[in-house]
Amino acid sequence: MRARFALFALLAPLGLSACGDPAPSYIDQAWVRLSPNKDTPSSGYFVVHGGDAGVQLRGVLTDYALKVEMHETISKDGMTTMERVESVDVPPKGQVDFAPGGKHLMIWGINDTAISRGKMQFTFLMGNGDRLLVDAVIRKPEAAGTPKPADNAAH
Repeated sequence: MRARFALFALLAPLGLSACGDPAPSYIDQAWVRLSPNKDTPSSGYFVVHGGDAGVQLRGVLTDYALKVEMHETISKDGMTTMERVESVDVPPKGQVDFAPGGKHLMIWGINDTAISRGKMQFTFLMGNGDRLLVDAVIRKPEAAGTPKPADNAAH
């Protein structure tokens, strides 16, 4: 009897760890490409990682800009355009990249304080009720005539 109790005491923590909380969704690699013209929107990029359950990204907020919208660059009939996106599905254990040339944020009126600090905080609104706070590095615009890296070619 004592041997069974000892065995149970050793194995119980292993069984409980299998009942832990599911892995959460998270966001990383957030950055903002500052527009050279304050009257035009800047662009924001990041990667959304799905946890054990699928989730939906429903919106993005910030106190450091006047307005933020999710957009996607698409090609139709040989023309490249942008369309506003209301939500994005993130598959379980998958990821969705918001990157130049694809899905991205359009950000109007970034606060001068955020620009001088070199970062701004976003609140990502998830379909499961989570609000994920993420700091994004602000990259200043390149000088005219400066060759652009391939990943900075489009919104």
